[in-house]
Amino acid sequence: MAVKFQDYYETLGVARTASADEIKQAFRKLARIHHPDVAKNKVTGEAKFKEINEAYEVLGDVEKRKRYDELGPNWQEAADGMSGPGGGRSTRSGPARGGPGEEEFEFGGTGFSDFFESFFGGGRGGFGAGHPGHDGGADEDRAFPRAGRDVEADLLVTLEEALRGSPRKVTLRRPGGRGAPDRTDTYQVRIPPGVREGQRIRLAGQGGAGRDGGPAGDLYLRVRLARHPDFAVQGADLHCDLDLAPWEAVLGVQVKIPALDGPALLRVPPGTAGGSQLRLRGLGLPREDGARGDLYATVQIRTPATVEPDERLLWEQLAAGSKFKPRSES
Repeated sequence: MAVKFQDYYETLGVARTASADEIKQAFRKLARIHHPDVAKNKVTGEAKFKEINEAYEVLGDVEKRKRYDELGPNWQEAADGMSGPGGGRSTRSGPARGGPGEEEFEFGGTGFSDFFESFFGGGRGGFGAGHPGHDGGADEDRAFPRAGRDVEADLLVTLEEALRGSPRKVTLRRPGGRGAPDRTDTYQVRIPPGVREGQRIRLAGQGGAGRDGGPAGDLYLRVRLARHPDFAVQGADLHCDLDLAPWEAVLGVQVKIPALDGPALLRVPPGTAGGSQLRLRGLGLPREDGARGDLYATVQIRTPATVEPDERLLWEQLAAGSKFKPRSES
């Protein structure tokens, strides 16, 4: 199964020499444009959002970016020799009667490309290695029931899907074996509300085929929460930055901030310091008990890089007349 190379730098529209901040800014800009909730065309927007997320998943991680850059012109050789991770493409070798056997699985609908899964995924596939009673000699020619290996795939889940739950159609292409054509199975998977990073959704008996009467393995879809342009996730809580002008922090203000349920109003009390965390209760992700986590906004006080002459005069008047002393006097 051919693996198509993904140019993640081109996807984000940045140079290969781009800094981490430039990559983050490019991701946030594009993610806001193509997020399924705001894109003009929901279908194409969702596909583009997944591409952007995959690119940032690699380029936004120091180790993954290093591995990606090291592939260089020899990436196809690495792909052809890969018998490793899989979520979109899962390959594992395992023993079979009469010599080594291999099962290769190809997924659709998981949100990740085959290229990503070949190099950065963490799936498993193939026949189980257990041979009950096998110790060589006369037993070597006997057929023992062997359970199929479990198969894993990464499943990209947006925070909106994690909030409300969502159906997902996932396809699995599996080898026919012994000259039979490949078979593609389709599964209607339910993503439960409150699903967490790394949580696995199990489809019993849908993994690698058993041998000699052994049971099939299971199929696991491992949740990878999509990066969001505004929020970071900590358990069931969401965190975002709140940019304030100096006078807003001093005088207090009521601002509108993004939330998964739609924009929310937040009251900033007078005298709020930079780095303060303001909480909006119940606007996070679902907890295990059914209640929702909170949304935290971390205050970032922004100052203008340049000021007009009349504005500078106001700042000078404030500096001359204010009794505020930011540093203690010795």
